[in-house]
Amino acid sequence: MRQVVLDTETTGLEVKKGHRVIEIGCVELLERRPSGRTFHTFLNPDRAIDEGARAVHGIDDAFLHDKPRFRDIANEFLEFVAGAEIIAHNAGFDEGFLDAELRLAGPEFGRLADRSRVLDSLQLARERFPGQQNSLNALCKRLGVDNRHRELHGALIDAHLLADVYLAMTAGQGDLGLAVEMVEQPQRAVTTGPLAGDGLCVLRANEAELSAHARRIEAIDAASKGACVWKIPG
Repeated sequence: MRQVVLDTETTGLEVKKGHRVIEIGCVELLERRPSGRTFHTFLNPDRAIDEGARAVHGIDDAFLHDKPRFRDIANEFLEFVAGAEIIAHNAGFDEGFLDAELRLAGPEFGRLADRSRVLDSLQLARERFPGQQNSLNALCKRLGVDNRHRELHGALIDAHLLADVYLAMTAGQGDLGLAVEMVEQPQRAVTTGPLAGDGLCVLRANEAELSAHARRIEAIDAASKGACVWKIPG
Protein backbone atom coordinates (compact mmCIF):
# COMPACT_ATOMS: atom_id res chain seq x y z
CA MET A 1 0.00 0.00 0.00
CA ARG A 2 1.31 3.41 -0.98
CA GLN A 3 0.15 6.56 0.79
CA VAL A 4 1.19 10.20 0.50
CA VAL A 5 0.71 12.54 3.46
CA LEU A 6 0.17 16.03 2.09
CA ASP A 7 0.00 19.59 3.37
CA THR A 8 -0.15 23.01 1.71
CA GLU A 9 0.35 26.63 2.70
CA THR A 10 -1.59 29.37 0.92
CA THR A 11 -1.84 33.13 0.48
CA GLY A 12 -5.15 33.16 2.38
CA LEU A 13 -8.07 31.05 3.51
CA GLU A 14 -10.55 31.36 0.64
CA VAL A 15 -9.82 29.87 -2.75
CA LYS A 16 -12.98 31.54 -4.14
CA LYS A 17 -11.34 34.91 -3.50
CA GLY A 18 -8.41 33.99 -5.71
CA HIS A 19 -5.98 32.85 -3.04
CA ARG A 20 -3.21 30.54 -4.21
CA VAL A 21 -0.95 27.73 -3.03
CA ILE A 22 2.56 28.87 -2.03
CA GLU A 23 4.00 25.66 -0.55
CA ILE A 24 3.39 21.93 -0.99
CA GLY A 25 4.89 19.24 1.21
CA CYS A 26 4.41 15.47 0.74
CA VAL A 27 5.75 12.45 2.64
CA GLU A 28 5.53 8.96 1.14
CA LEU A 29 4.50 5.92 3.21
CA LEU A 30 4.95 2.39 1.91
CA GLU A 31 3.16 -0.33 3.86
CA ARG A 32 2.74 2.18 6.72
CA ARG A 33 6.43 2.97 6.87
CA PRO A 34 8.08 6.27 5.84
CA SER A 35 10.02 5.47 2.67
CA GLY A 36 12.29 8.52 2.92
CA ARG A 37 10.85 9.98 -0.30
CA THR A 38 9.36 13.46 -0.10
CA PHE A 39 8.09 16.14 -2.45
CA HIS A 40 8.52 19.76 -1.43
CA THR A 41 8.35 23.08 -3.23
CA PHE A 42 7.62 26.74 -2.65
CA LEU A 43 5.57 28.52 -5.33
CA ASN A 44 5.24 32.02 -6.73
CA PRO A 45 1.48 32.78 -6.49
CA ASP A 46 1.58 35.97 -8.57
CA ARG A 47 -0.35 37.77 -5.86
CA ALA A 48 0.19 39.16 -2.35
CA ILE A 49 -0.04 37.07 0.79
CA ASP A 50 -2.66 38.11 3.36
CA GLU A 51 -1.21 39.36 6.63
CA GLY A 52 -3.15 36.75 8.59
CA ALA A 53 -1.73 33.92 6.49
CA ARG A 54 1.80 35.35 6.78
CA ALA A 55 1.47 35.29 10.57
CA VAL A 56 0.67 31.57 10.41
CA HIS A 57 3.42 30.34 8.09
CA GLY A 58 5.97 33.17 8.11
CA ILE A 59 6.40 33.20 4.32
CA ASP A 60 6.59 36.64 2.69
CA ASP A 61 6.15 37.90 -0.86
CA ALA A 62 9.82 38.67 -1.42
CA PHE A 63 10.86 35.11 -0.58
CA LEU A 64 8.54 33.70 -3.26
CA HIS A 65 9.55 36.12 -6.01
CA ASP A 66 12.00 33.74 -7.73
CA LYS A 67 10.13 30.50 -7.00
CA PRO A 68 8.46 28.43 -9.75
CA ARG A 69 4.78 28.76 -10.67
CA PHE A 70 2.50 25.80 -10.02
CA ARG A 71 2.25 24.96 -13.72
CA ASP A 72 6.04 24.53 -13.77
CA ILE A 73 5.93 21.72 -11.19
CA ALA A 74 2.45 20.30 -11.90
CA ASN A 75 3.66 17.19 -13.72
CA GLU A 76 6.28 16.38 -11.09
CA PHE A 77 3.73 16.80 -8.30
CA LEU A 78 1.11 14.65 -10.03
CA GLU A 79 3.66 11.91 -10.73
CA PHE A 80 4.53 11.82 -7.01
CA VAL A 81 0.93 11.43 -5.83
CA ALA A 82 -0.43 9.33 -8.71
CA GLY A 83 -2.03 6.09 -7.55
CA ALA A 84 -1.42 6.75 -3.86
CA GLU A 85 -3.95 7.33 -1.12
CA ILE A 86 -3.51 10.98 -0.15
CA ILE A 87 -3.86 11.82 3.54
CA ALA A 88 -4.48 15.45 4.49
CA HIS A 89 -5.80 17.18 7.62
CA ASN A 90 -8.98 19.04 6.70
CA ALA A 91 -8.50 17.57 3.25
CA GLY A 92 -11.23 19.63 1.60
CA PHE A 93 -9.13 22.76 2.09
CA ASP A 94 -5.98 21.35 0.44
CA GLU A 95 -7.91 19.55 -2.28
CA GLY A 96 -9.91 22.67 -3.14
CA PHE A 97 -6.77 24.79 -3.50
CA LEU A 98 -4.88 22.16 -5.49
CA ASP A 99 -7.84 21.59 -7.83
CA ALA A 100 -7.93 25.36 -8.44
CA GLU A 101 -4.22 25.33 -9.27
CA LEU A 102 -4.72 22.39 -11.63
CA ARG A 103 -7.54 24.24 -13.42
CA LEU A 104 -5.32 27.28 -13.88
CA ALA A 105 -2.46 25.10 -15.15
CA GLY A 106 -4.64 23.64 -17.91
CA PRO A 107 -7.62 21.35 -18.56
CA GLU A 108 -5.32 18.42 -19.28
CA PHE A 109 -4.40 18.17 -15.58
CA GLY A 110 -7.92 17.39 -14.35
CA ARG A 111 -8.56 17.13 -10.59
CA LEU A 112 -6.62 15.58 -7.74
CA ALA A 113 -9.35 12.94 -7.23
CA ASP A 114 -8.81 11.78 -10.83
CA ARG A 115 -5.44 10.40 -9.83
CA SER A 116 -5.67 9.57 -6.13
CA ARG A 117 -8.11 8.74 -3.37
CA VAL A 118 -8.12 11.44 -0.68
CA LEU A 119 -8.55 10.62 3.02
CA ASP A 120 -9.34 13.35 5.56
CA SER A 121 -7.39 12.72 8.77
CA LEU A 122 -9.41 15.44 10.55
CA GLN A 123 -12.63 13.51 9.97
CA LEU A 124 -10.85 10.35 11.12
CA ALA A 125 -9.74 12.12 14.30
CA ARG A 126 -13.25 13.43 14.98
CA GLU A 127 -14.58 9.89 14.76
CA ARG A 128 -11.78 8.56 16.98
CA PHE A 129 -11.89 11.40 19.55
CA PRO A 130 -15.42 12.90 19.43
CA GLY A 131 -15.94 16.17 21.25
CA GLN A 132 -12.20 16.84 21.63
CA GLN A 133 -9.78 19.28 20.01
CA ASN A 134 -8.44 17.60 16.88
CA SER A 135 -6.06 20.17 15.44
CA LEU A 136 -2.65 18.84 14.43
CA ASN A 137 -1.08 20.33 17.57
CA ALA A 138 -3.76 18.79 19.80
CA LEU A 139 -3.31 15.38 18.19
CA CYS A 140 0.47 15.57 18.52
CA LYS A 141 0.07 16.18 22.25
CA ARG A 142 -2.56 13.47 22.68
CA LEU A 143 -0.65 10.83 20.73
CA GLY A 144 2.85 11.59 21.99
CA VAL A 145 4.22 13.02 18.73
CA ASP A 146 7.04 15.51 19.35
CA ASN A 147 6.17 18.83 17.67
CA ARG A 148 8.45 21.15 19.62
CA HIS A 149 10.17 22.26 16.40
CA ARG A 150 6.86 23.51 14.93
CA GLU A 151 7.09 27.22 15.71
CA LEU A 152 5.31 28.16 12.47
CA HIS A 153 3.26 26.16 10.00
CA GLY A 154 5.30 24.67 7.16
CA ALA A 155 4.00 22.24 4.56
CA LEU A 156 6.78 19.65 4.78
CA ILE A 157 7.15 19.91 8.57
CA ASP A 158 3.40 19.49 8.99
CA ALA A 159 3.30 16.58 6.53
CA HIS A 160 5.94 14.75 8.59
CA LEU A 161 4.01 15.45 11.81
CA LEU A 162 0.74 14.35 10.24
CA ALA A 163 2.35 11.12 9.06
CA ASP A 164 3.34 10.33 12.66
CA VAL A 165 -0.11 11.33 13.95
CA TYR A 166 -1.93 9.26 11.32
CA LEU A 167 0.15 6.16 11.99
CA ALA A 168 -0.32 6.50 15.75
CA MET A 169 -4.03 7.18 15.39
CA THR A 170 -4.63 4.14 13.18
CA ALA A 171 -2.26 1.70 14.89
CA GLY A 172 -3.93 -1.35 16.44
CA GLN A 173 -2.79 -3.22 19.53
CA GLY A 174 -1.18 -5.76 17.23
CA ASP A 175 0.89 -3.03 15.55
CA LEU A 176 3.98 -2.59 17.70
CA GLY A 177 4.58 0.80 16.15
CA LEU A 178 7.56 -0.15 14.04
CA ALA A 179 6.03 1.91 11.25
CA VAL A 180 5.50 4.98 13.40
CA GLU A 181 8.93 5.92 14.56
CA MET A 182 12.07 5.01 12.67
CA VAL A 183 14.84 5.91 15.11
CA GLU A 184 18.31 6.18 13.69
CA GLN A 185 20.22 3.35 15.31
CA PRO A 186 23.70 4.23 16.59
CA GLN A 187 26.23 1.47 16.99
CA ARG A 188 25.32 -0.41 20.15
CA ALA A 189 27.88 -1.27 22.75
CA VAL A 190 28.08 -4.95 23.62
CA THR A 191 27.70 -5.60 27.32
CA THR A 192 29.69 -8.54 28.48
CA GLY A 193 28.75 -10.63 31.48
CA PRO A 194 28.73 -14.14 32.88
CA LEU A 195 27.45 -15.56 29.60
CA ALA A 196 30.19 -14.02 27.51
CA GLY A 197 32.31 -17.11 27.80
CA ASP A 198 29.56 -19.09 26.14
CA GLY A 199 29.71 -16.91 23.05
CA LEU A 200 26.60 -14.93 23.99
CA CYS A 201 26.21 -11.19 24.54
CA VAL A 202 23.54 -8.92 25.97
CA LEU A 203 22.35 -5.98 23.88
CA ARG A 204 20.78 -3.26 25.97
CA ALA A 205 18.53 -0.51 24.61
CA ASN A 206 20.20 2.87 24.33
CA GLU A 207 18.61 6.13 25.52
CA ALA A 208 17.11 6.97 22.11
CA GLU A 209 15.48 3.56 21.86
CA LEU A 210 14.11 3.71 25.41
CA SER A 211 12.68 7.18 24.77
CA ALA A 212 11.10 6.08 21.48
CA HIS A 213 9.62 3.02 23.20
CA ALA A 214 8.11 5.14 25.98
CA ARG A 215 6.56 7.58 23.49
CA ARG A 216 5.13 4.72 21.45
CA ILE A 217 3.52 3.09 24.49
CA GLU A 218 1.93 6.45 25.42
CA ALA A 219 0.61 6.83 21.86
CA ILE A 220 -0.90 3.33 21.86
CA ASP A 221 -2.43 3.96 25.28
CA ALA A 222 -3.98 7.23 24.08
CA ALA A 223 -5.31 5.67 20.88
CA SER A 224 -6.79 2.73 22.80
CA LYS A 225 -8.33 4.99 25.48
CA GLY A 226 -6.26 3.59 28.32
CA ALA A 227 -6.47 -0.07 27.30
CA CYS A 228 -2.84 -0.56 26.30
CA VAL A 229 -1.90 -3.98 27.68
CA TRP A 230 1.73 -2.93 28.17
CA LYS A 231 0.67 -0.32 30.74
CA ILE A 232 -1.58 -2.66 32.75
CA PRO A 233 0.30 -3.87 35.87
CA GLY A 234 1.03 -7.57 35.77
